[in-house]
Amino acid sequence: MTTPETSLESDLLQLTDDGPRVVAIGGGHGLAQALEAALSYASHVTAIVTVGDDGGSSGRLTSALEIPPPGDIRQCLLALSPEPTVFRELFAYRFESTDVAGHSLGNLMLAALTELLGDDFDTAVRVASGMLGTVGEVVPVARQSLHLQAVIDGQLVDGQAAITKTRGTLTEMRLFPEDEWANPQAIEAVQSADQILIGPGSLFTSVMAALLVPGMADALHSAPGHVIFICNLVTQDGETLGMTCADHLEALRRIGGVEVTGTIVAHQAEIDIEPPLEQVRVDRVDLSGMGWDVVEAGLVDSQADWPQHDPIRLGQVLGSFEN
Repeated sequence: MTTPETSLESDLLQLTDDGPRVVAIGGGHGLAQALEAALSYASHVTAIVTVGDDGGSSGRLTSALEIPPPGDIRQCLLALSPEPTVFRELFAYRFESTDVAGHSLGNLMLAALTELLGDDFDTAVRVASGMLGTVGEVVPVARQSLHLQAVIDGQLVDGQAAITKTRGTLTEMRLFPEDEWANPQAIEAVQSADQILIGPGSLFTSVMAALLVPGMADALHSAPGHVIFICNLVTQDGETLGMTCADHLEALRRIGGVEVTGTIVAHQAEIDIEPPLEQVRVDRVDLSGMGWDVVEAGLVDSQADWPQHDPIRLGQVLGSFEN
């Protein structure tokens, strides 16, 4: 049996002629939420997506076929798809049984397109984008799969999936191969953007995994666009337990080499969550001392089973900034 992963309808997909050019950097569900939010006010949207996922369907395909992990790419393609077409429904389906259990059909289609196009993943993503009629662009941050390693409490942890499950203090992250530079399309998108969104999402295995790719931090440092850090709502077990918003930004600076300031967008009301998870704390004094402005608003999706951003509310806040 197959099941759809996403709704086939959205009221957000309406780019404006006079809106800013928006780039969103990261991966996973958090990046998809940021993209949906951006579509409500932007004139152009580009997703720059991590390629370090080695778990689930993506990990199985990456290992077997030696292609970049397609899962986060697929989520972004769906987030930028304006119409409930048959292709969109197919890309959103995930198998639940037989020998393809756990695979998303969209991941399999991206893998098939890559092989059909001579192992050219970038072109496969563009073709899939055309099939889906996406609004904006989806750009892999690198042209091949990257392998993540981290040092947590002094121990080497190998692979994205293992990092997300390991509690402790992460002090170092590495990407392999070390000489794989950022996709030129990603660099160009960052440098031409009016607004650059970082997060929400897994701090180390999504956001930092994209910004650590050689060339990305330098592009961000020289970019003229307004940098906006979308603060996570709650901490993540295995990555950010006990970390405040300021801790997130300090980790990006110290481990990721990201030396920028801008605006932080954070949720302002209390969130109930079971320990050891907790709401990410926002201290305006600490953040101001780091050079960041803070904008707080009600951002939680009240209909969701788990604390996540409401793209409509998030879009209203992001669209209110002058560029």
